[in-house]
Amino acid sequence: MCGIIAARVTDDATPYLLDGLERLEYRGYDSVGVAVRTAAGTIETVRSVSRVGDLRARVAEHAATVPVASAATGAGIAHTRWATRGAVSERNAHPHADCSGRISIVHNGTIANAGRLRSSLEAQGHVFRSEGDSEVVAHLVERALTVDPDLMLAVQLTAAQLEGSWAVVVLDARDGRMVAAAHRSPLVVARSDRGDFVASDVGAIAPWCETFVPLRDGDVVELGEAWSWSSGGLAVPVPFPTPAPFAADTPDRGDHADHMAKEIGEQPAIVATILDRVGRRTVDGSTWAGLGLPAFDRLAVVACGTSLHAGQVVAGVLRRLGGVPTDVVAASESDQVVLAPGTLVVAISRSGETADVLRALERFEDRHPVLALTNDVHSSLARRADAVLDCDAGPEVGVTATKTFTAQVVVGVTAVVSALVASGRLDPTRAAALVDELAELPGRMAAAAAVAADRVPLLAATVRDAPGLLFLGRGPGLPYAAEGALKTTELSYRWAQAHPAGELKHGPLALVDEGIPVVVVDHGDHRLRADVAEVRARGALVVTIGGADSDVPALTASRNATADLAWGRGTAPWGPVEAVVPLQMLARELALQAGCDVDKPRGTARAVGGAWPVTPG
Repeated sequence: MCGIIAARVTDDATPYLLDGLERLEYRGYDSVGVAVRTAAGTIETVRSVSRVGDLRARVAEHAATVPVASAATGAGIAHTRWATRGAVSERNAHPHADCSGRISIVHNGTIANAGRLRSSLEAQGHVFRSEGDSEVVAHLVERALTVDPDLMLAVQLTAAQLEGSWAVVVLDARDGRMVAAAHRSPLVVARSDRGDFVASDVGAIAPWCETFVPLRDGDVVELGEAWSWSSGGLAVPVPFPTPAPFAADTPDRGDHADHMAKEIGEQPAIVATILDRVGRRTVDGSTWAGLGLPAFDRLAVVACGTSLHAGQVVAGVLRRLGGVPTDVVAASESDQVVLAPGTLVVAISRSGETADVLRALERFEDRHPVLALTNDVHSSLARRADAVLDCDAGPEVGVTATKTFTAQVVVGVTAVVSALVASGRLDPTRAAALVDELAELPGRMAAAAAVAADRVPLLAATVRDAPGLLFLGRGPGLPYAAEGALKTTELSYRWAQAHPAGELKHGPLALVDEGIPVVVVDHGDHRLRADVAEVRARGALVVTIGGADSDVPALTASRNATADLAWGRGTAPWGPVEAVVPLQMLARELALQAGCDVDKPRGTARAVGGAWPVTPG
């Protein structure tokens, strides 16, 4: 998803903007740019279709060639773009300017009526330099300023003409005034002794600001000696600030080659921390009681990508232990879904800013209570939900989720177990056995990581030239197979498909040919033997992740006899969570052997503003 950072400070804004952009890299992007006001009252803009590091070098080269009178001042805006309209190019990268170069803007989201607005502006003589929808904002502000010279009013008039979603920061080169506006796209403002800051993510400004204020839909704010705040066109008091939730420093990789490796390794400790926090409250039902949610007859998970797979695990636990009907909804397809009365919606998003999830809530939140499961309790999703569960995974720098997946599973599972206890569907004694079983997870995951570190590099080298991979699972193992396939596609840029093993004969078997890798999550279901034999008979290169006789013996039997008796075959109702560790490591190793950047893979973003409906121009 796109990222915004803006600064109005007492010294040169450029270092703040570049540092903030680096803190936004985790969101995924394909171009980046910065615009700063100069002492001469102009705007200097530098863009790149590479990484922030390249932009930093370009900015340094540019600064060395401009006259002293054009040195940067304390006002500037910057942006990371995830292309949704218009090719990846410097001309489509933000910031964008008006015809005169006086007004510069950065924008997240989608202007749904951009086509009509652009046609109107072009008919009046405005000249556009980019293909996207964002540039219309700069020209609308320019047009409004010809009627009234006040920038705050010009942005208010502009916002009133927009349809869709936007988080916008507008910078005036003449006087350095800066105005921000938001609707259906996250934006926060903050003040410290260094000056004023705007960002799409509070983590981008955490080093300089201890508190922040999120903009609500329809808010327009001018930064300055005293903030001017309006909502829906009317002046309102400045809201009370909220303490920043994140540490000021970007997590260091330590001895690890990349952030992904570090974050995979953090999973056992994160699971242990979560269980220490919620274990007892799970057994007595108080976790659920404390959320204040009404009783429910059904549960619907709404999520995307990795979060959707975590939601499948959570929904499966509720079905198996409580017999509660569940729906698992891909948020981008929520328009096709009708939820029954008495349904609780569990919306899952790592960032809490996933546009597809937020859009889905527009259909559901007025008719169904919403529980948010997110790693950011100050996010848009958290603010819109009736209750929030914190994944408590800490900052995750890698664009593809690893430790937050595991945290979502454990937090979600303990929450629904607590709900079953609180509603009388599950005996506390059995709940205690379940928590004891979960308490084994940190050790299991650490053991799985050690086994995978020994086996995975050679396996990856064996299959790295294959055009794609097939992943198979059954029952509670299937979400983990799906997550393994997703990670492989995201990181190594090759096809990887996950299917229920029992569905092989109904189509997917056509993909199996001599040497095609088939990765099987084998949690002990006896039916998998026939499925494996079926693909081996066609020449597949089978890689099993399972018990002692597997290719990657990462799954160990439970030490909890009570738990084994509770659900049979030694398989917990949440399935083989530890299997995700070798799957993550396999995807990472395949990517590294192909020369890919595992922390910043192409084509992957945490949220895309372009998910909002687009009205034809």
